[in-house]
Amino acid sequence: MSFSSTNRAPAVGARAAKPAGTTNRLPGGRERRPALAALAVILILLGAAGSALIAINNGERQYYVAAKVPLPPGHLIDKDNDLTRGDLAGATGRLVPWSELERLDGQYTTSWIYPGQFLAEGSTTRDPVPEGGALVGISLEGGRAPSEELQQGDIVRLIRVPAANQDGGVPQIIAPAASIKSKSGALTDAKTNAGTTLNVTVLVPDERATAVAAAAAAKTLVLVKLSSAVKPEISNATGGR
Repeated sequence: MSFSSTNRAPAVGARAAKPAGTTNRLPGGRERRPALAALAVILILLGAAGSALIAINNGERQYYVAAKVPLPPGHLIDKDNDLTRGDLAGATGRLVPWSELERLDGQYTTSWIYPGQFLAEGSTTRDPVPEGGALVGISLEGGRAPSEELQQGDIVRLIRVPAANQDGGVPQIIAPAASIKSKSGALTDAKTNAGTTLNVTVLVPDERATAVAAAAAAKTLVLVKLSSAVKPEISNATGGR
């Protein structure tokens, strides 16, 4: 009795059978093209949206006037040397637009303005002398002011001292907190170290101007520099005092 087997050897070159439901076939070129096209469209749309957002943000940014250098109170503005352009987005309050730069030329600052700080309405004025104030010029010699160089915007106290031939006199404060508006010269010559004259213009309340001028003329005036934190009696800021 003979038995025959139904199992046959696989033919040469025949592929092995694979389990049903599985495949290792990679997608063909034609199948990949739609996916790549969709990805390209998405990237284009994202780029367009980003460009639109940048354009919108740039459109919201505007140019305003800012300080190029420190500007003390009462400073006469030179637009070419003192001011620069700055851009800003969002709430800008009462800042001065760059298009109005020309009107600031020749005006006076009403308070300290620092480099990079934007100028606002009220930061400047056309009148260097506020209401109720007076500018007084004084000349000082060695021993009548600090050896440290004084600057525009410094706050000083003016004291009347007894004259050299006056016995029993008492020093008197005649301007508790005045502000320096300009100065020229120095107490000593930088080259020879010889004593010279320092000329200073100070802003004081009108009612103190006569006493300050009289003491300056009599050469009985002494100037004392105060901290910058001290508020002057009168300033160019809106409201004067």
